[in-house]
Amino acid sequence: MGRVTARRRVLRIRDGVASHRPDTLAAEEPMEIRVGGRALTVTMRTPGDDFDLAVGFLVSEGVVHTAADVTGIRYCAGATADGGNTYNVVDVGLAPGVAAPDASLERNFYTTSSCGLCGKASLDAVRTTAAWSVAEDPLRIGTDVLATLPETLRAAQRVFDSTGGLHAAGLFTSTGELLCLREDVGRHNAVDKVVGHALRDGRLPLRDTVLMVSGRASFELVQKAVMAGVPVLAAVSAPSSLAVDLAEESGLTLVGFLRGASMNVYTHAARVDIPKAP
Repeated sequence: MGRVTARRRVLRIRDGVASHRPDTLAAEEPMEIRVGGRALTVTMRTPGDDFDLAVGFLVSEGVVHTAADVTGIRYCAGATADGGNTYNVVDVGLAPGVAAPDASLERNFYTTSSCGLCGKASLDAVRTTAAWSVAEDPLRIGTDVLATLPETLRAAQRVFDSTGGLHAAGLFTSTGELLCLREDVGRHNAVDKVVGHALRDGRLPLRDTVLMVSGRASFELVQKAVMAGVPVLAAVSAPSSLAVDLAEESGLTLVGFLRGASMNVYTHAARVDIPKAP
């Protein structure tokens, strides 16, 4: 749809010299997620991979667990006066027997691109019960492989190259192979898009994988990884204290400040192999 980026005219000043020029920006638009025709939440996101985003969000909330839980996903009429399709409203149909989201999960306010938890009706609703345990996942990964992930992630960010304004989430194998990458103005949206893609591809739980994110590791990102069955979450920046607590409690290996060969392993370090020095 050509809506991932937008062009705006700016005044550019370099070394005291001013000039007018067009600039490419990352697009940001609201998207309403409905389940069975009932509005559930609105999130600010970069358009693209919207169906993945919608079902990935439902995985994070513990509503769906497999592709068979979803009967269909469609864009529906938006909020225009003539009832036209804005491609900003997505409706997810659930299979018979799959319980609709509890009313307590509904957001009182829209989700901003920087914080997926803003407006939660109850903090208790965040601590959803995971369908799979990551604690017993036997994945092992070397620090030499972890060191390659940030650069591989960055090299695959095609939209970031033109805008400089998008987060990324990438799903990797334990040998460093990139399986899926998604970009978005919201780091939590990028993760939901990866998880949603995996669900629609029939790959949940995501055993023996590493989720790499371009920003910090928040509580919600740890929760999303656990809900998808990912045993290792790595971030280029810092984790929060609550993220570390949840990772420790859940059996997830949390790696922060991953920059080249430098990194901090905050929880369950037994999964990380350190090659012996020559």
